[in-house]
Amino acid sequence: MAILKLKPACKNYVWGGRRLIEEYGIESDDKICAEAWTLSAHPDGLSTIEGGATFAEYIKINGKEILGTNCRRFEDFPVLIKFIDARETLSVQVHPTDDYALIHEGQFGKSEMWYILDAAENSMLYCGFKKKISKDEFIARIKNNSLLEVINFIPARKGDVIFIPAGTIHAIGKGILLAEIQRNSNVTYRVYDYGRNRPLHIDKALDVTNLNPTFKRDENYPHLAACDYFVVDKLNLDGEILSEARGFIDEKTFLSVLILDGAGKISCNGDEFIYRKGDSFFLTANSGEWKICGHCDALLTTVPSYEQNF
Repeated sequence: MAILKLKPACKNYVWGGRRLIEEYGIESDDKICAEAWTLSAHPDGLSTIEGGATFAEYIKINGKEILGTNCRRFEDFPVLIKFIDARETLSVQVHPTDDYALIHEGQFGKSEMWYILDAAENSMLYCGFKKKISKDEFIARIKNNSLLEVINFIPARKGDVIFIPAGTIHAIGKGILLAEIQRNSNVTYRVYDYGRNRPLHIDKALDVTNLNPTFKRDENYPHLAACDYFVVDKLNLDGEILSEARGFIDEKTFLSVLILDGAGKISCNGDEFIYRKGDSFFLTANSGEWKICGHCDALLTTVPSYEQNF
């Protein structure tokens, strides 16, 4: 198959809402859906293919050739893509680098990017520190609940793109709906959780957090975001002036298509699907020409070659 249509794994974390169910057509067994893992080979939440197999099983059966030669340098499938509905503010947290996570968690670290789909008035993103702080100050502010005073608050705006390197303190604020493309990992160290009584991971967070001011709005033209693990581009078809897009998938990388809005048809190498808002498609490496018709906003994700510099 050239095109796989994927069903997400759903997570019902305490801070989640119902927008993914009601507006994006995500099917969930729970009343809320905080996260929908739309492309995932991670054992904590496996996407499934129409027909029943998990995405991880499909890779195992068909071989890593379907991922492309750019993925050969990774031990696992390198990318995890999800929708996130933050009805309430997420915990303030940090993710480790690969080196630290492999030693302490037995899995990889995590860098990620956010694409803001919608944001309530006055919604905020938290990202990086306003100023350099010491480990002693970090610990003290965690203990006296003043950590937010030294973290950057960024107004969330529809269409914003934020890149979060491993080691960057961050949180998603209340009232924000976004798409996240990240390294294939589920390692999170919480340092502040608004009294929700969930476990904190302060010692490990101290080991990995960059205490320098780190945030800047990234400009990665011509891409929305680009790093060693993924390259993300935006596709917009208005259905009138521009109602069709084409591309070519060679042996180097797969193509992930996440439909943010709209409706139409996607086709590749004889496979054809009708798409709608919330759909996720995986186009296998070396599939040839693809075409998307209709009107849509979509995120297109690939894996770069080792030689690319960002």
